[in-house]
Amino acid sequence: MAAGLMAGFGGFPLVAKADSLMASTLPNSIEPVLLPPMPPLDHKGSMDIRVWVRSGMTQGLYSSVECAVAPKTMGPPPHFHKELDELMFVLEGTVSVMVEGEVVEISAGGWHLRPRKLTHTFWNATDKPLRFVDMYFNQPFEEFLEKVFFEYTPEKGYPFGSKERDLVMDQLTEQFGLVYAPTAHDERKAIIEKYGLK
Repeated sequence: MAAGLMAGFGGFPLVAKADSLMASTLPNSIEPVLLPPMPPLDHKGSMDIRVWVRSGMTQGLYSSVECAVAPKTMGPPPHFHKELDELMFVLEGTVSVMVEGEVVEISAGGWHLRPRKLTHTFWNATDKPLRFVDMYFNQPFEEFLEKVFFEYTPEKGYPFGSKERDLVMDQLTEQFGLVYAPTAHDERKAIIEKYGLK
């Protein structure tokens, strides 16, 4: 019976063919990369990021960013991604995540998946620092974050609320498929007030 079953499914040759087919559809030029340990990222009194895996290292399949958030600090306005799925792993502290109006808390060691097209945001409502790794699939979202955190800053001529900053942010959100609801900033303000955030 087992021999007949194996023969009916082609036996080991079928497995070999499946492996060959899978291998032919995966990128073949991804190289191993060693990322040595680094000291924990400092939030610098607000929020900061550090890129670990770049999308270019994985042929666009995956990237990851460490994020540090100060106590009682709000994240971005509620938004969704047209094509990006995010997976969060909490390293330290507890993060509050809102998805489609529902709030959950994820403590160190916990994971949270935010699929595309679901409106979400996050914040640190505690009195302790928060650190997590966000993983991004099929989009170089680390490039968006680097531009926001390191290029288009008030110190470099893009003050918050200025026409210059609004213009580049509109371009970035279009390029990376972010969508903010017309009420996103009011919703963010309501979360800040409710949880006593800055």
